[in-house]
Amino acid sequence: MLTLTIDILNFDQNTDYQKVLDQLKTNELIDQVSINSSSKSITIEAKKIFKITEFVYKTLDDFGIKYEFTSETFPILNMTCASCATSSQSFLRRQDGVISADVNYANTSGTIKYVPSKTNPKILKEKLDEIGFELVVPDEEDDDVMPFDEMMALRLKLQKNNTLGAVVLGLPLFIIGMFFMNWEWANFSMWVLSSMILFIFGQKFFVNALQQLKNRTANMDTLVALSTGIAYIFSLYNYIFPHTFHQPGEHHAPIYFEAAGIIVVFILIGKYLEEKAKFKTTQAIQGLMELQPKEVSYLDGDEIKIKAIEEVKINDILIAKAGEKIAVDGTILKGESSFDESSLTGEPLPVDKGIDSKVFTGTINQTQIIHYRADKIGDDTVLAKIIHSVQMAQASKAPVQQLVDKIAGIFVPIVLILALLTFLIWFISNPSENLNLALLTSITVLVIACPCALGLATPTALMVAMGKGARNGILIKDAESLEKAIQVNTIILDKTGTITEGKPVVLGFKWFGNDEDYSVLKSLEQNTNHPISKAILNVIPHNIIVQNNLKISEVIGFGLETTFNNSSYSIGKLDWINEKNIQINSDQKQIIDQYVDQNYTISVFLKNQELIGIFGIADQIKSTSKIAIQNLKKEGIEVFMLTGDQQKAGEKVANEVGIDHVIGNCLPNQKLDYVEQLQKRGKIVAMVGDGINDSAALAKADVSIAMGNGSDIAMDVAQITIMNGDLNKVVQAINLSKQTVKTIKKNLFWAFIYNVIGIPVSAGVLYNYNGFLLNPMIAGAAMAFSSISVVTNSILLNYRKI
Repeated sequence: MLTLTIDILNFDQNTDYQKVLDQLKTNELIDQVSINSSSKSITIEAKKIFKITEFVYKTLDDFGIKYEFTSETFPILNMTCASCATSSQSFLRRQDGVISADVNYANTSGTIKYVPSKTNPKILKEKLDEIGFELVVPDEEDDDVMPFDEMMALRLKLQKNNTLGAVVLGLPLFIIGMFFMNWEWANFSMWVLSSMILFIFGQKFFVNALQQLKNRTANMDTLVALSTGIAYIFSLYNYIFPHTFHQPGEHHAPIYFEAAGIIVVFILIGKYLEEKAKFKTTQAIQGLMELQPKEVSYLDGDEIKIKAIEEVKINDILIAKAGEKIAVDGTILKGESSFDESSLTGEPLPVDKGIDSKVFTGTINQTQIIHYRADKIGDDTVLAKIIHSVQMAQASKAPVQQLVDKIAGIFVPIVLILALLTFLIWFISNPSENLNLALLTSITVLVIACPCALGLATPTALMVAMGKGARNGILIKDAESLEKAIQVNTIILDKTGTITEGKPVVLGFKWFGNDEDYSVLKSLEQNTNHPISKAILNVIPHNIIVQNNLKISEVIGFGLETTFNNSSYSIGKLDWINEKNIQINSDQKQIIDQYVDQNYTISVFLKNQELIGIFGIADQIKSTSKIAIQNLKKEGIEVFMLTGDQQKAGEKVANEVGIDHVIGNCLPNQKLDYVEQLQKRGKIVAMVGDGINDSAALAKADVSIAMGNGSDIAMDVAQITIMNGDLNKVVQAINLSKQTVKTIKKNLFWAFIYNVIGIPVSAGVLYNYNGFLLNPMIAGAAMAFSSISVVTNSILLNYRKI
């Protein structure tokens, strides 16, 4: 019996842990489970811990129990097919301390979630080396370690040279085998050429196959090594002992040197083209990485100097001349200019910015020199977060991939069984005459079977789609959201910052207080980043002094409260008048009614039981919102608007943009409830909001979309982030989902149909009907082409309009 002990980081004596234990006990593989309050840990006993690990930790996640873990993504080398990804993934999941592991064959990476106190990347690397795969772990002590992209480029170059060498030898081998078989030196020449091809340029197939055999697994290398090895050994035997299998009427015993050699040539060509195409799918990440300049100009006193980007510190004063890239996220201190932010937002039009405006890494200063302060550097910049999100998304797996992984995991063993059956059926039916036929068909079955096409069908399409999304300002966090977006039939839109610009201005303002009240109001509004607060700050006199050390509390759905000089103050929604039973006079009521008639959003400022400030606020509708909503409705998607503003203000905006369903005065928890109501009616709901007030509804929705505008919170909370806040990008995200799912289905169809048709034909099912037998060399070419066609079809996503 094995034991798994998990330390609980947020242990609370008042928590009912019995529910957690009861849930864990539902797994039949768990024998014992207990909780120790003194050591603050859960102990689980099972015969095979690795089979229950992921279930256990997911259960803890569901109950909000925190534990020690780290999640990292590492390159994994030496994978030659989807079966390799499956076997390396299974092997990693068996290791002590590993919570979960997902290996992606398409981008040669593995995302591993593990407990640092029980294991580490170096240990996992050593373990994975044992079965022939290489986990690339950065070595902090070695600065000369080659970056992964450079390593992959070098490996691709070596693979190209290897393939060219095989082609040079394969051409004369093919010519001799096809046209000069009766030449007296034919067999000797073919033996020499095929030996060089197999054991020099095709050596890795045999080495990897032996490594798999040691670990009682099999992959594509096993199929290639078996098929070419059997053909080579049989041919060599017939070359040395020509009379053993020589049939009457034949010129010589059967020789398959040319088949063995050319199969390896075709497969090497196919693998090179496949790897080159796969390399293309990662270029989106490489393009993003290249956006940050290597050096930056900075101000040292009055002198301008240059230093490496790694040496930049927060609060450094940096300089960007016209045409230069912004090196880190910062704030403009001097100068005005236009900026090309298309690399982050997908928006081609330049953005004008001046003093106090934010600038972002990788964007291009177009017109004038600026000085800017470094606010965020390294991994904290928006660009770094985008790169990390795209990397994680490309490493994630769509739900359909789980089924494909299971098929890929058993594919090679099934092919080996089919090849053996093919040999036995043909040989047993006529042992004296059918040995050659049995060998030929079984070899062809081994050659034509292709698990690679299956393994590449889904992830390559997802990788290309996510890279394309990033280039267009659509940041997709995981594969599941991209696959599910196509199912959305209902979309909920927040108003402020989603349909409108999110930059409201005060158009009506009545004040009944004094300067001290102004001072409290300014202090309250400076403690929030809400757009309405910024609008109100603009109408407060500039000479008003801020009150420090105020204890400010937020009342969710209403606004802010504080106390000063024994008076209570509140700023927020009009509903607060009723909530606090505030008595208002006829003049105040008339002003409020006037603002309501003008469809303003109204904020009120209260002191004790008095109304001392009324603000009528309006927000301009984005120029793209109406067209975007029309396009959503054309797609058959029902559009709702939920807003915290008054019903009339919401209806005014809805009428202008063409939304039929509007709910005003909506608190955050009410937005959450409305999402649930629609889901209970069978709707697949997408929620679109600013990622701050809408976080609960975003989390509940089937697909969550944040209108980011570069905000950290928006990038953290939602599955999809629209970087520039353009509602048309939501339409593009849904279209991208449709194109991706369509590509995946097409890839899977051709991958399955190729194997379903190719394997029986290779086994000789047509031979007794029309005498057709598939040549092993043609089978090798077909196998190579199947993988290339799947990857190429995925790359075509880049050229489709969304």
